[in-house]
Amino acid sequence: MGTKVFYSLPKLTYGYKDLAPYISEEQLTIHHDKHHQGYVTGANGILEKLDKSRQDGVDLDLKATLKELSFNIGGHLLHSLFWANMAPAGKGGKPIGVIGPALTKEFGSIERFQKEFTQAAVSVEGSGWAALTFCLQTNRPIIMQVEKHNVNVFPMFRILMVLDVWEHAYYLDYKNLRAKFVEAFWNIVNWNEVNHRLESLLK
Repeated sequence: MGTKVFYSLPKLTYGYKDLAPYISEEQLTIHHDKHHQGYVTGANGILEKLDKSRQDGVDLDLKATLKELSFNIGGHLLHSLFWANMAPAGKGGKPIGVIGPALTKEFGSIERFQKEFTQAAVSVEGSGWAALTFCLQTNRPIIMQVEKHNVNVFPMFRILMVLDVWEHAYYLDYKNLRAKFVEAFWNIVNWNEVNHRLESLLK
């Protein structure tokens, strides 16, 4: 067998200071370098444990192991999407291209979409995410509310945009005021990236 491939922490396409004042340099640095790296390290550690168990012929508690793997891989993939669907204020564009009409058709207006997405983000039970997804069977954008990194996920739905509402995403800047963080998020959405993700599905 060839060399096994593992996960790695993606680099940001902007500087740690560039999302301020909506996300501070300190908050972004800790979130990216510590929390996201933790999920990468966790996922890779489990993959190594699985590799070793197969090599040594040792049985693992697969229920617990795969649950932990799902949590860490989910954290890594969602964070990777999250960094890319943000941009410095004023550089992310507006929901135009194919994403603008798609959202207007589904929700009635961009404002209604933002209201529903905001409500989904603010009301996540415990820690989790709000996600804008796209269903290829119905060609409809659908909001998904994810608990933790891997609960309530719609299988096979493609993610267009995510917002992390774990407290580690905002606690330094907003304390326990999740709604203030969600409100600030709209100033740094990279709509060009969101639109690109939808365009790539429709080709």
